[in-house]
Amino acid sequence: MAVPKRKTSKARRDQRRSHHALKAENWVEDQNTGEAVRRHHVDLKTGMYRGRQVLEERD
Repeated sequence: MAVPKRKTSKARRDQRRSHHALKAENWVEDQNTGEAVRRHHVDLKTGMYRGRQVLEERD
């Protein structure tokens, strides 16, 4: 079994873990429905993106 030769320092350990944090999603209010939607994503309920109909509406 492989065993580390040296102890990993706190600085090296924490630098590795610096990318583990969760990022906040960017939500905005839809101008038509008032619902919270993610930016740069198609609204799957209405099929709208940036004021244009790009998908057929879901029932």
